[in-house]
Amino acid sequence: MTAAPDAGFDWEALRAEAREAMTHAYAPYSGYPVGAAAVVDDGRTVTGCNVENASYGLGLCAECGLVSQLQRTGGGRLTHFTCVDGAGTLLVPCGRCRQLLYEFGGPTLVMDTPAGVLPLSEMLPQAFGPDHLTK
Repeated sequence: MTAAPDAGFDWEALRAEAREAMTHAYAPYSGYPVGAAAVVDDGRTVTGCNVENASYGLGLCAECGLVSQLQRTGGGRLTHFTCVDGAGTLLVPCGRCRQLLYEFGGPTLVMDTPAGVLPLSEMLPQAFGPDHLTK
């Protein structure tokens, strides 16, 4: 079930932010730069790019940088998200990053995907989250 895009939401402007973030990626090993952008519930836009490492598995996805910027600039909840590769083509986050986005946007986070605009609940069904943990 595809969620209807928000009336009037400017996905192209958010994609442009992701493409700009992608230009700052550090991807000397894979040659695969990635940029991500999201809108926060207070109207801010946060971005991130991937940062690789010679240890390969220690690389950081663009979503990690995005969430770091979110926290650094005041926190909040993500409402809209997009991610692009070096050619500006839409990507979907890997499983680890979907879990990270769930933590900071929840099941209603609206995601721009090659299959259309979808809520995160469809991209990460039956997600494990903070509500599952006892304090």
